[in-house]
Amino acid sequence: MRSLRLLSGAVLITWLVLPLIPLAIWSFARGWRFPDLLPRDWTLAAWSYALSGTSGVLASLGLTLGIAAAATAASIVIGVPAGRALGLYRFRGKTLVQLMILAPAIVPGIASVLGLHGLFLALGLTNTVTGVILVHLIPTLPYMILVMAGVFANFDTRIEDQARSLGASPVQVFRYVTLPAILPGIIVGGLFAFLISWSQYILTLVIGGGRVTTLPLLLFTFATSGRNDVTGAIGMIYILPGILILALTARRITGRSGAIAGVGRA
Repeated sequence: MRSLRLLSGAVLITWLVLPLIPLAIWSFARGWRFPDLLPRDWTLAAWSYALSGTSGVLASLGLTLGIAAAATAASIVIGVPAGRALGLYRFRGKTLVQLMILAPAIVPGIASVLGLHGLFLALGLTNTVTGVILVHLIPTLPYMILVMAGVFANFDTRIEDQARSLGASPVQVFRYVTLPAILPGIIVGGLFAFLISWSQYILTLVIGGGRVTTLPLLLFTFATSGRNDVTGAIGMIYILPGILILALTARRITGRSGAIAGVGRA
């Protein structure tokens, strides 16, 4: 059984990593033509250009990180109380609310953003970073809310009542009782929100108007221009934050996963 799990893990890792190998090779290649198995000439020119100030990659990287972080923070602020309401309470129209929350994940992004473009234009939010952050909430909020709803569905509110009966203030109850119990869910939902915001292209292009140049937009520009070497370098930079965040949060998620089950209703 253990060998089967190891084999399954190895196959999964190979399946995920295999598509990245040509991308990494291209970033160091000075041309790569069929039927050569590997490039004949290797160079760091693509990386030198990508990391230079003239390419705009570092500026786009910082902007993309800022937008994704802001969208994630907003998703957490909205998603935690919304998830609590959906997870703990029964009310009329709850199914309809759940369907409305799921709608952005079902409806194509281009349809949603074209419908909102007129509203954002009237509010003066087009071609702005603020507008891009707000429009990124459309795909990120459903994941955050649904994750938190699942967490709160197994949350025992009696531990909060006990803390209040012992004199804890609402802030103390949330900080010392509620937050430690729901933190793994916040991390999971925040991870989804960050990665979804990080990868947005259509929403950013339409609302940002091409003036808010995030890394996905820059990557697509080089990919369509035929610069495979620079595209490979930018692509490797593009996937790096997601890998780092996943590596940093994986242990905390797995280490604290039992905290959710531990506060389940009796």
